[in-house]
Amino acid sequence: MSNAGRHRLIAQAVKESGSATVQELAELTGSSEMTIRRDLDTLAAQGALERIRGGARTLLLRSEEPPFALRAHEAIDAKRRIAAEVCSLIGDGETVLLDSGTTCLEVARLLCGRQITVMPLSLQAIHALSGSPSPTTLMVPGGRPRAAEGALTGPLTLASLSALRFDTAVVGCCGLSATEGLTAYDLDDAAVKKAVIASTRRVIAAADGSKLGHTAHAYVGPSILLHTLVTDTTAPADEVAALEDTGTVVKTA
Repeated sequence: MSNAGRHRLIAQAVKESGSATVQELAELTGSSEMTIRRDLDTLAAQGALERIRGGARTLLLRSEEPPFALRAHEAIDAKRRIAAEVCSLIGDGETVLLDSGTTCLEVARLLCGRQITVMPLSLQAIHALSGSPSPTTLMVPGGRPRAAEGALTGPLTLASLSALRFDTAVVGCCGLSATEGLTAYDLDDAAVKKAVIASTRRVIAAADGSKLGHTAHAYVGPSILLHTLVTDTTAPADEVAALEDTGTVVKTA
């Protein structure tokens, strides 16, 4: 394979998957890892991709969110470990605001029966908590559910959030990095996340490692707004270190 052909193949693979390791690209092209590293340096210099430790990632913002039904079956064990760690940080008697998303849904399931007041922001989490035995107090906001997502958005959701104050908010992440901050795929979802952060004293982000270093197109705010990030062992070490440098406490489940 010619250099130009290999470069095209590498650039396309990184664009389609979002990121790729040196080993994966070596197997794809049938080249040595040393050759791939040189190729990545060349492509990064040309602005075709971003070089990261152990591989490369696309410079394009990935604006399409995978469907909820698909995400619900991805990294289930990691999401449950993250949820358990998040719940360990929530004390009895707290008022809790729970964002939408698959990881936050796992948090909702573990909060059932806890001595807390909780307001979920998705139909799935409301359903999970609707049968909670005492002493859990469930609050239901207004809003319009996003199609196929169940996440509540719109003026009624924002009004519910502006009228209340919470001890802790658990926020899901579409993308998070120390440089680009917290981002979302949907502008309405980003508006809700901003209101969530404004209405709470403490913000806990719950995100598996695939979300770190990723950037979606709807900006929510800088990473310094997060008091704690709970992630898993797949989180990129450089992103974890960078977030810790901004003052965010990072816990790995």
